[in-house]
Amino acid sequence: MAEHPAYPVGLRLTGRRVVVIGGGQVAQRRLPALIAAGADVLLVSPEATPSVEAMADAGEITWERRVYTLGDLADAWYALIATGDPDANAAASAEAERRRVWCVRSDNADAATAWTPATGHSEGVTVAVLTTDAKGRDPRHTAAIRDAVVEGLRDGTLVAPHHRTRTAGVALVGGGPGDPDLITVRGRRLLAEADVVIADRLGPRDLLAELPPHVEVIDAAKIPYGRYMAQEAINNALIEHARQGKSVVRLKGGDPYVFGRGMEELQALAEAGIACTVVPGISSSISVPGAAGIPVTHRGVAHEFTVVSGHVAPDDERSLVDWPSLAKLTGTLVVLMGVDKIGKIAETLIAHGKPAGTPVALVQEGTTASQRRVDATLETVAETVRTQEVRPPAVIVIGEVVTVGPRTPA
Repeated sequence: MAEHPAYPVGLRLTGRRVVVIGGGQVAQRRLPALIAAGADVLLVSPEATPSVEAMADAGEITWERRVYTLGDLADAWYALIATGDPDANAAASAEAERRRVWCVRSDNADAATAWTPATGHSEGVTVAVLTTDAKGRDPRHTAAIRDAVVEGLRDGTLVAPHHRTRTAGVALVGGGPGDPDLITVRGRRLLAEADVVIADRLGPRDLLAELPPHVEVIDAAKIPYGRYMAQEAINNALIEHARQGKSVVRLKGGDPYVFGRGMEELQALAEAGIACTVVPGISSSISVPGAAGIPVTHRGVAHEFTVVSGHVAPDDERSLVDWPSLAKLTGTLVVLMGVDKIGKIAETLIAHGKPAGTPVALVQEGTTASQRRVDATLETVAETVRTQEVRPPAVIVIGEVVTVGPRTPA
């Protein structure tokens, strides 16, 4: 009998009986997709893994705690045979053949009437990869192809244009601390589909080079004591381009809502009737210390951490930070945008009881190729910043966690 490739097809199993024989690791991997497909699942097995048992306890499947017996596949549309007993597997497979039930066998794919493709999902699309070579089936190879396609669709490196009408709107995308690999999968995909990108200087700039030539990039940088794009102008640009029917991405550093004025932009868009999607990002307040070998919390050292903005000095009447209370906390203090104010910040903390020898670390341009870590104490940090020429952007970590781990330099 000549070998022919399998014929690919998608099974619609909503409300239809599916019988799974065996409650081990294979069932644990396959059951969630069957449940998601709406199948009426009967599990036949004397025992099951804790995860499979939890599915039965939750009422997602029906579990009969016994071995397979002839007749179990009556009224089944699909069967998954995955026990450790070759004889039971062969008997169940033979019953499936007689009843014309599509059957997958975990122990002997060649004796099965169906094969399970390597599948993945991205934005409502199922990617299924199935070998066409009946003699040379290589599950690892098909899984690798599946992973490459799904990852490409998710991170935007593999772009499949939508041929349906897109809804105009804005996405506020948190780009993470700077390393382009630390943007979220959703953020990168939206960036790849954008018509207009309005970008901060602290966002992952390397990703802008990957954008197609037709994408308009607007510089919304805010440089301390230098050139900047006014927030009102940014809001107006978002509204104007969205009203032109374009897909607009507002690419921000870190997370849009952590000192990123993301809510101001969302409010302006809402007032203009513009649809907006918010994509959270990895905040530099946690990721940058981590990249430099500093945990913001550590058992027995710090059970809390506080993140504050340092762009306004403690003695400035505009400051909303309660620095005297912060000085009394025993946890970690993370200061963003505070390089040029760190001397006054340290002075204030010491004046209100924080020990002068409290360790301080400044991580400049964290997670990027230019990352640099400089250590000091509250007493010496102002002079250290001056002599070491520490420049923004830099995250400042104050607390004993600075000395916990092995020092991870740039």
